[in-house]
Amino acid sequence: MNSQYNYPEMMAWLEQKGKLQFGEKFHFREADVVNIQKLICYFLKDEVMAANFNLDLSKGILLSGPVGCGKTTLMTLMRHVAQPNYKFIMKTCRDISFEFIKEGYQTIQKYSHGTNSHSEYRNYCFDDLGVETNLKYYGNECNVMAEIILSRYDIYISKQVITHITSNLSATEIETAYGNRVRSRLREMLNLIAFDDNSMDKRV
Repeated sequence: MNSQYNYPEMMAWLEQKGKLQFGEKFHFREADVVNIQKLICYFLKDEVMAANFNLDLSKGILLSGPVGCGKTTLMTLMRHVAQPNYKFIMKTCRDISFEFIKEGYQTIQKYSHGTNSHSEYRNYCFDDLGVETNLKYYGNECNVMAEIILSRYDIYISKQVITHITSNLSATEIETAYGNRVRSRLREMLNLIAFDDNSMDKRV
């Protein structure tokens, strides 16, 4: 069975969106085509291509790779193609950590369980996991993103609420920073799409 979508056309359309959003110099690199197609098929809920790419459409995305390889840009562009129930809000982990300093533990509630109403649960993409540090609120140190991820796992299991993450960290570095439990939960709730270490810094 073939996909109903024309991926070269979709990529050309998205590249034009990128030029409008990020400037005329924006373009997709040939080396990144497969990863971009994986993202497109995921957000279009293309079951045929997802099976070919071994992607689980019930999970979120962990987009990993070196600094400057375009992770944040790609996830921003994917909001143009995401199906309605796959729409998501981008939030940097650094901003969340600053919110924690000001607002305390309600920040964890805000980005994990929300309210008791199912309509308040939201899909998020937590951008740049690993740049934030353990922060203190009234003297209490907290690994904010670890707590949010563990809570997001609970609502993924109970409510099928989707979480996406971008990160420069490897799996081993994630375990070092957030613990084995978080790494295990990420494995269960996210598809890994990774750029290799040879990906050039597109911001240069």
